[in-house]
Amino acid sequence: MNNEFILAPSILSADFTRLGEQIAECEAAGADWIHVDVMDGHFVPNLTMGPFIVEACRRVTKLPLDVHLMVESPERLLEAFAKAGASHLTVHVEACPDLRSTLQEIKALGCAAGVTLNPDTPIASIEPVLHMVDLALVLTVHPGYSGQAFLPETTPKVAALRRMLDAIGSPAWLEVDGGISAQTLPEVRAAGANAFVAAHAVFDYPEGIAAGIKVLREQLNKNHGLRRDL
Repeated sequence: MNNEFILAPSILSADFTRLGEQIAECEAAGADWIHVDVMDGHFVPNLTMGPFIVEACRRVTKLPLDVHLMVESPERLLEAFAKAGASHLTVHVEACPDLRSTLQEIKALGCAAGVTLNPDTPIASIEPVLHMVDLALVLTVHPGYSGQAFLPETTPKVAALRRMLDAIGSPAWLEVDGGISAQTLPEVRAAGANAFVAAHAVFDYPEGIAAGIKVLREQLNKNHGLRRDL
């Protein structure tokens, strides 16, 4: 695993007729995590995968499974996803009336606890729980569908969250998800992100999965400089 930066291909853009094969390709190419976007058709308009997909992923890879729950009442599903093999469970502040309790339950289940918020939700809404989390996720698109364009107005939010995490000495990963590509990754990396979810940039890369991951990794390894004062 790369200790400084994490690449997490999102299987939302995978070919599900070859899911196991494509996850294996990601692992062989140097992916750090596998990202699983769970949508219930209520909290977000799309309907995607449940615990059975996580269980299938767990059978074909040893990589951490980074499960993002875009669902109403996620506390109802935490145990099922943990049992299926999730390594990280990330929940939305908008969907958790008792966010502290939900994060505590995730940790009690043996998973890393993550928190995220929609692009229009003020970042201050997650500040009270940042000391509890292992991962803080900034969505750089509106959640629901893969393939959306990166929202540049989310970059200052990444920088602000990095400052918050640094201020409390938190080792939590600062993850970004949405429209991440070789073109947009340097911007959010410079703002302070260190975990990057990529969907189309990996699974739909013209030269294949390994080439897509290589291009993203090359961007991470470049000395772009830091611009956390956004």
